[in-house]
Amino acid sequence: MEFLINLDGNILLWIQEYIRQDWMDGFWKCITSLGDSGWFWIVLSFLLMLPRQTRWIGITSLAALVIGALITNVTLKNLVARTRPYEMIDDLILLIEKQGDYSFPSGHTCASFAAAGVYWRMMPKKIAVPLLVLASLIAFSRLYVGVHYPSDVLGGLLIGLFAAWAAWHMQQYARTHREKRRSEEL
Repeated sequence: MEFLINLDGNILLWIQEYIRQDWMDGFWKCITSLGDSGWFWIVLSFLLMLPRQTRWIGITSLAALVIGALITNVTLKNLVARTRPYEMIDDLILLIEKQGDYSFPSGHTCASFAAAGVYWRMMPKKIAVPLLVLASLIAFSRLYVGVHYPSDVLGGLLIGLFAAWAAWHMQQYARTHREKRRSEEL
């Protein structure tokens, strides 16, 4: 366990020393802000609910966001109660304001991959791929700005993909039973 904790910290310090550049800081701060409270993914999901042909995509991505938030923000963050890296690693420089919750798992990453996972499954790839790239950028931004350990981001990614999978299956079940009910009514 000590090895993994050290590895997490060393990766963050490596990113700080070899990848961080003053001219890129604004970009990464902007990217990370897209994940604040999942607002970007929530807005996109609501917009997708407006046209009839993408309504199920919007509903499914919102369901994935709720599932991910319940697992990540409501349950695991409080159970694990992992201290943020900027409070534990002396040489780590924080680029944004201190966060008000625990570190594990990354909620930004979870929300990003919950929504992007649904989009990957339900949208044309020419639209889904850029959204998956954005989810990856948001995940990396959490390391870049110094608010998460790599294992926090990995945990958020896995939970987000699980939430997307679960929401997709729930949507399939709901649509199948809805169609079955309609055919019985005729």
